[in-house]
Amino acid sequence: MKLLYIIPNINNEGGVARVLSVKTNYLIEQLGYEVHILTQNDGFSPLFYPFNKTIIFHDMLLTGTAIGFFNLYQNALKTKVKTIQPDVIIVCDNGLKAYLIPFVLKNKIPLILEMHSSRFIEEREVKKNIFTKVTSIFRSILKTRGIKKYDQFVVLTSESVKEWNVKNTLVIPNPLWFTTEKQNALQNKKVIAVGRHTYEKGFDRMLAIWSKVLINHPDWSLDIYGKSTENLDLRLIAKNLDICNTISFLEPVQNIEEKYLEASFYLMTSRFEAFGMVLIEAMAAGLPIVAYDCPSGPRGIVTPNENGFLIENGNESDYVQAVEALIENVTLRQQMGEKAKLSSEKYNIDVIMQTWNELFIGIKKN
Repeated sequence: MKLLYIIPNINNEGGVARVLSVKTNYLIEQLGYEVHILTQNDGFSPLFYPFNKTIIFHDMLLTGTAIGFFNLYQNALKTKVKTIQPDVIIVCDNGLKAYLIPFVLKNKIPLILEMHSSRFIEEREVKKNIFTKVTSIFRSILKTRGIKKYDQFVVLTSESVKEWNVKNTLVIPNPLWFTTEKQNALQNKKVIAVGRHTYEKGFDRMLAIWSKVLINHPDWSLDIYGKSTENLDLRLIAKNLDICNTISFLEPVQNIEEKYLEASFYLMTSRFEAFGMVLIEAMAAGLPIVAYDCPSGPRGIVTPNENGFLIENGNESDYVQAVEALIENVTLRQQMGEKAKLSSEKYNIDVIMQTWNELFIGIKKN
């Protein structure tokens, strides 16, 4: 069977690129699929994650104003699909153009929208006014109508089902791409976080929390792995909070699983998350989680007071208390870490990829 994935880009260190590499490699190597990936503006080169050499990459060069961009997009999309002739098309894009694809591709090829973001995601802080309210309503209507045109809408957690509230929805979590037999004693005075330095990831909130934790625990350190951006200068925030000597800002690494094993627990302060691949990665390494209950991924993964703490979104004082509880109680860390590792087993790649296989076979047949 021939699959076509449509995604803006995969030449980055983000979770969506990681997941797509894991899934497409499995589909080819274990299930015998032919896989094509369509990106835009050289979005597949150079690659950070390993993709199978048999994958056929395609690209659309898109420029200009919004109208010109969309005209190029729809023309290129039709041409590429006609050339490739896939059996199933999977769209991995949370931009508005993703919701227009069913209206552009008026053919009988089954369409799947695979959602990796919250319905309410904002990539930057938005000022509340009449314009933003009208824009938000328009985006919401477009999303709902566009999703209904897809043959299948796939989300990552049951919480996302409630968030989107559309009928043709199926839950398929992201698969865990590694397992480890190594035992983490959780004795290092180090905490870890992973993600892009962007508004939705909320690292500015994490730094404010960390500055308060250090008042009583100045001998602990925080490692943040992720690509920096011009829009959010975390180093400047850390400098202003006078906490630079306890924080390391590190570039993304291929062997992130080894870095989890060096830490004692994991922090997430995202404003929006559809899933949080980093959460199940950290849990697989035996790390307890402290996460804000943001829309809407963490609550589908973290079981409060068992494999971690799920904190009311934005409640800084409760978050600080949870971090201090893990710092001060090694037994609690170890108990939660053991349960976290057990919880990660539900994301077994063989089980999850068999679900995808059944979906592709069924949607093509129907």
